[in-house]
Amino acid sequence: MEEKKKEAAASKRKGSRKKRPEGFVGDLDQYLFGQGTHYDIFQKLGAHLMTVDGRNGVYFAVWAPHALEVHVIGDFNGWNEESHAMERLEPLGIWELFVPGVRQGALYKYLIETQDHRRLYKADPYASSAEMRPGTASRVADISGFKWTDGTWMEQRRAKTMTEEPMAIYEVHPGSWKKHPHGPDEDGFYNYRELAHSLADYVHEMGYTHVELMGIAEHPFDGSWGYQVTGYYAPTSRYGSPQDFMYLVNYLHKKKIGVILDWVPAHFPRDAHGLADFDGQPLYEYPDPRKGEHPDWGTKIFNYEMNEVKNFLIANALYWVEQFHVDGLRVDAVASMLYLDYGKQSGQWVANKYGGNENLEAVEFFKHLNSVLLGRNPGAMMIAEESTAWPKVTDKPENDGLGFSFKWNMGWMNDFLEYMKLDPYFRKGAHHLMTFAMTYAYSEKYILVLSHDEVVHLKCSMYNKMPGYPDDKFANLKTAYSFMMGHPGKKLLFMGQEFAQLQEWSEARELDWYLLGEERHQQIQNYVKALLHLYRSHPALYEQDTYPEGFRWINPNDADRSIFSFMRFAKNGRRNLLFVCNFTPMARPDYRVGVPRRKQYKLILDSDAAMYGGSGQEKPLIYKAVKGECDGQPYSISYPLAPYGVAVFEF
Repeated sequence: MEEKKKEAAASKRKGSRKKRPEGFVGDLDQYLFGQGTHYDIFQKLGAHLMTVDGRNGVYFAVWAPHALEVHVIGDFNGWNEESHAMERLEPLGIWELFVPGVRQGALYKYLIETQDHRRLYKADPYASSAEMRPGTASRVADISGFKWTDGTWMEQRRAKTMTEEPMAIYEVHPGSWKKHPHGPDEDGFYNYRELAHSLADYVHEMGYTHVELMGIAEHPFDGSWGYQVTGYYAPTSRYGSPQDFMYLVNYLHKKKIGVILDWVPAHFPRDAHGLADFDGQPLYEYPDPRKGEHPDWGTKIFNYEMNEVKNFLIANALYWVEQFHVDGLRVDAVASMLYLDYGKQSGQWVANKYGGNENLEAVEFFKHLNSVLLGRNPGAMMIAEESTAWPKVTDKPENDGLGFSFKWNMGWMNDFLEYMKLDPYFRKGAHHLMTFAMTYAYSEKYILVLSHDEVVHLKCSMYNKMPGYPDDKFANLKTAYSFMMGHPGKKLLFMGQEFAQLQEWSEARELDWYLLGEERHQQIQNYVKALLHLYRSHPALYEQDTYPEGFRWINPNDADRSIFSFMRFAKNGRRNLLFVCNFTPMARPDYRVGVPRRKQYKLILDSDAAMYGGSGQEKPLIYKAVKGECDGQPYSISYPLAPYGVAVFEF
């Protein structure tokens, strides 16, 4: 029996040398894939509608070099495990078959017979669509033919230097942002097209520049929030079809809102239908479990030594940016890729060839990935969630950097939240937590983040991190957000925190929108909206984020009163801003702050205004600087600073 199978396989290989139909995997495709440089490999592997010899159908192709046999099974053949045997192509072990009569929407899997005669039922790694969970089949989908109308946006994007543009990102989990009260399914999910309108309108009104979407690539378990991916090329069917997702991106662009996706090349789950041991042996993961497994997460680690695996990931990043017009990818868990001993104990990891803990293949992968993606797509962004002091994350590969556009500033976030949790009485002893980030602010191109990770797992919502009674919590939150908005670095805030969500976030329920019926929650939303519009309207707050010339402390040392004052400067020297932030409940009726010039200083944001929940005390709008040294400056102004008060002046 074994000999017959080998003979049949040999005859198939001989037959495969005849002239091949256009669209099938060819010799050049195999060569490039084997080199790791077939950046459009998703157009060949996967399931593709085509016409062969006058017959319409689907061409299936899958990489499974260790497989003994591969069959396509699906609803088009009654899941018959024998009827549609695939042919093996050498030298890479790609299996292919054209099946006439298969139409768009058909469900299918690959039945892989392993070398030891086990039968595995695998979803297609390159599928453009997947069955709604709990189903695990792939779905035939045609992603061509969508009528994009965002040409102006895409053209303008190419001309932008994103480090000098405003970026205020609203991080969104689509399935729990809002739910249908009487939705078409029990989950209450909005379709991508419905979400496009409600989300774009809200984000546009609030003043955010971008949305960052969690959990778009297909994943089996809602509770993973999309961070354990089984369908890297498939927008999750929870919210509709690939074209529906294209509509969402297109509509957000129409409203001048950028789209960033979470992207997870660090690990993948062990689910039976997924990538793990894909053809009966480690294929997408490192074969040595000391390199190929995350013991803490129970997941597999991609093998960054294998050209075909690197190709799978790099082509996937390009797929989202080029086929779906996405503006950037936020790359999850970069530190876990860079360090061989990440989350591992002694004996659970193996050193590199120099004896170190750096994953040299992952470093090379990032340089390759970022060079290709940003080189092909000027104005797009690659954002690293990297939590260590790894150097040059956002420097160019030619300078031995990793080549990312931006890095999440986790150090700032940790220090900032530790400070904000403190009772105001103790903040004077932790004053350095709010100033330390400026000692390294220009070492990378940073995004300041208050992400979903900070409002789950008993960490409390942003509101409940704040000390004191409810009034204190709301006031603290306003001061915190103001300091964040003034600090150098782009901004990210997770959904719900803009109106002081009380509960921790859960993917299973929608945000507590009913809170906006209460005055104080409406006031904090008004204040965040005012901050966002202030940010977007003042280049001083963004165009020199990566240059020391854009920021100057007035007084970083007023620890006893827990007050911080600093300036932000525009390139042209106009409409500069002065921030004064009081982090205690003590009023300072005549607070004097040093200023650099004998100019008029216009109060443009006052957190004590009644519309933001403050006292509503009337204050002058214009303050004239008077001569006399203060805070090391030659002039000063005085201002009635409210408890937890924030004042922003334009000069």
